[in-house]
Amino acid sequence: MLLDAGDRRPTLAQTAWQSRVAARCGAPADRLKKERVVPISFVLDLADEAATARLAEQVAARARRGDVIALAGPLGSGKTSFARAFIRALGASTEEVPSPTFTLVEVYAFAAGPTVWHFDLFRLRQPEEALELGIEEAFAEAISLIEWPERLGPLLPAEHLRIELAPGRSSEARVVTLTASPSWAPRLAGLMSDG
Repeated sequence: MLLDAGDRRPTLAQTAWQSRVAARCGAPADRLKKERVVPISFVLDLADEAATARLAEQVAARARRGDVIALAGPLGSGKTSFARAFIRALGASTEEVPSPTFTLVEVYAFAAGPTVWHFDLFRLRQPEEALELGIEEAFAEAISLIEWPERLGPLLPAEHLRIELAPGRSSEARVVTLTASPSWAPRLAGLMSDG
């Protein structure tokens, strides 16, 4: 079972989603199961918006097709600013990068590299509503940046990088907690010490 929903059984939509993602990834559905692993977490104190943008650029340099990056934190914590810097680092430096607050998803295609799907799920009432946004296609074929990932509930893949932003000591400062699943942990070595 792909979804770890406690003692609940997956819904028909969740089971169908698992099959579609497995087919698109060319993998058997059981390969996408959630495993009980201990994620690696660490905390960064970022002095200002420039430091947050630098972190986003470094994460973007490490991201690859099929990655899911869950951007968590309260309203105004910098999730959209992080996503904007991430997308610009991949090649949208001259393109406007609007917040998907009202559209729920914005898609960015790049000549050299995977497409990025930027989701803002704040207005979702049920996790299954994300299926209507094409989220399973994004999981299989693109990099997915997801604001308000808790709205996905059991549809959030086990393999993801969680980036939680919180206010810091000053109005521009942020405390960022990164929680890396096994595929992300080795890629985060040297983060924020790179150029």
